[in-house]
Amino acid sequence: MEAEEDKCVKFENGLRPDIKQLIGFSEIRNFPMLVNKSRICDKDSRAKANYYKAANEKRGRDMGRAKPYDKRGKKPDEGGSSGGKVG
Repeated sequence: MEAEEDKCVKFENGLRPDIKQLIGFSEIRNFPMLVNKSRICDKDSRAKANYYKAANEKRGRDMGRAKPYDKRGKKPDEGGSSGGKVG
């Protein structure tokens, strides 16, 4: 029993910090279960990263359609000192 606990602790210490944080609080001391839960966390973490990567790429493509500082939205008298009317 003690050998399995030591094996689990050693395995946890070798995990990536994000997975270790998710798994660590559970204090799983059954090695096959610990490995399985770690794989699930890793798979979920990768899926989450891929989701946000795809969302950012999509948002980047949408942003490229228009110029962010386009002058078309300004009124003719909002140009500063040049072209302004003197009253």
